Amino acid sequence: MARNLSIDIETYSSVSLPDCGLYKYVQSPDFEILLFAYSFDDEPVEVVDLTQKGRTLPQRVLWALQDPTVKKTAYNAAFEWYCINKFFVSPLEQWECTMVHGLYAGYPAGLGLVARVMGFPEDKKKDTAGKALIKKFCVPRKPTKNKPYTRTLPKHEPEQWELFIEYCRQDVVVEKAIKERLDKYPLPEQEQCYWIMDQAINSRGVQIDTGLVNGAMAIDDIMTAELVNALRELTGLDNPNSPAQLKNWLEQGTGKPVPSLNKADLPDLIEAMEAEGHPEAAKVLCIRQELAKTSIKKYRAMHNAVCFDNRVRGLLQFYGAKTGRWAGRLIQVHNLPRNYLETLDVARDLVKTQNVDMLKVIYGNVPDTVSQLIRTAFVPSEGCQFAIADYSAIEARVIAWLSGEQWRMDVFRTHGKIYEASASAMFGVPLEKIKKGNPEYALRQKGKIAELALGYQGSKGALIQMGALKMGLDEEELPDIVRRWRDANRRIVDFWYTVENAALGCVEFGEPCLLQHGIIISRDTHYLLITLPSGRQLFYTNPVIVPGDMGRKQVQFEGLNQTTKKWEYVPTYGGKLVENIVQAVARDCLAEAMYKLHCAGYKICFHVHDEVILEIPEDDSVYNLDNAIKIMCEPPAWAPDLPLNADGFTSDYYKKD
Repeated sequence: MARNLSIDIETYSSVSLPDCGLYKYVQSPDFEILLFAYSFDDEPVEVVDLTQKGRTLPQRVLWALQDPTVKKTAYNAAFEWYCINKFFVSPLEQWECTMVHGLYAGYPAGLGLVARVMGFPEDKKKDTAGKALIKKFCVPRKPTKNKPYTRTLPKHEPEQWELFIEYCRQDVVVEKAIKERLDKYPLPEQEQCYWIMDQAINSRGVQIDTGLVNGAMAIDDIMTAELVNALRELTGLDNPNSPAQLKNWLEQGTGKPVPSLNKADLPDLIEAMEAEGHPEAAKVLCIRQELAKTSIKKYRAMHNAVCFDNRVRGLLQFYGAKTGRWAGRLIQVHNLPRNYLETLDVARDLVKTQNVDMLKVIYGNVPDTVSQLIRTAFVPSEGCQFAIADYSAIEARVIAWLSGEQWRMDVFRTHGKIYEASASAMFGVPLEKIKKGNPEYALRQKGKIAELALGYQGSKGALIQMGALKMGLDEEELPDIVRRWRDANRRIVDFWYTVENAALGCVEFGEPCLLQHGIIISRDTHYLLITLPSGRQLFYTNPVIVPGDMGRKQVQFEGLNQTTKKWEYVPTYGGKLVENIVQAVARDCLAEAMYKLHCAGYKICFHVHDEVILEIPEDDSVYNLDNAIKIMCEPPAWAPDLPLNADGFTSDYYKKD
């Protein structure tokens, strides 16, 4: 009897998959499965052409799709599972995802890229012509005089269709080869449970206030026209939105080079123009800054992705980071603008009614106001409210627990004021004096920036990157802050070097090392492995030892360079490895808490970093905020003494409290 069914499908929909996401793509009335490639165990790959009239899947496949003894696998199985279940029945619990397995084992996303990284021979690599075939047969086309149809069918290009069939067949071959390589490193059973939970969260989605979204887009059209006209009057340019034209105008007017007009560079450029006596240039740049607001892009992303029931789905990517953390998709909920307005309800009503004049009167800056409302476009279903709960200083708690920094553990088990306590430890000032109204309260700012920047072996540069200079600190005092923080946190500093030396010894001599809380650093032929307290592992591919700074040895491994976005050797060090461990442990805490909430019947709409957004009935005695927080604060079985704490609030829309 067959034990495994490997699947790959090719599909058609008039809805754009990249812009609108999987769920709206499949829900389109014209969605269909074109090709269904499959292989049982070690049998040859078969391809069923479902475009042929009356053709359906073989009975053996139909039975296997529902058979709990047959494991269904695919690369990015969430896609295959959801598509197939529009026409057939196949329970999610019977599926496994080879892409998730690969991400767990330290590989990048993408079938072809993984095949190349694994060094498969050429005949097992993804066909480079595949994208062209997908574009030809899987998406609509613009009709031309010679080809007046809006969709390319097999009959239009039969030879290309035969190539497409082989392309689909080859995907199963590659997926099976990847799976075979990964089987040596099984995906933990708990991670499989988390993936199934993730699909339930993504499938449920979250409701969108379409009135707010439509109002925001209409206001953006109005404000964009106003701002562009203002730029045109100030500069005399035909197209002031053109970076090249605007850059040339600025350089001619000020006599100063303008290296970049990127959004991230505009605040410093505006400040420089004002300081050097170029007020008109500064004003022009301020207007460009308003035009560069990203909030409207997110509103448009919502508009594109919202399904027929006013819900957006598929906002999260399971195992989107090396540490196992989730990544955002479509709307990118992990980098939403913060809201500071005290009158959110008023602002929301004005945007819905497109009352630009009143928005100007009350708030002044209309684009910024619309930007601050982006979170509030996520709303609960009728009769429900959001319970928004997040962990308090989760990474600071985890690093204190892992390193055994006792004074920090005492802080988290009592008052929890880590910024004040850090300042107290750094400067030898009694904690009770660091409070508002006292001159010692100024030290809290130094404690805060140190906590945010220095936990992972950061130094002066990390403080500057975290905004120390903009917070009013002098560059000359930064080395002293670094020294004081490290002196106050000797156990954490020791932890950096303990982890680094263990990794170096392990890579060079193959010696495994057992650290506190069950952390194990080991290696085999292909990986440096870090086993976490939960039992999950972090994978560092093909590690080597190379000369580093000041003649010190350094570990490097093959990975995705976050700057070049290429798969190449990247360096690491003690603080970076500790950051990976801490963030991975924090992720495991969140994943376990969400799983408990999920199993208890709570409806998770989405989650952002260490925050969970639940949809709960109004005035419910069971599914309420207090009970949810109680579940989140339960320490995992593998960390019974980890002092977790969470807080939250209820709301009629998503926001920052």
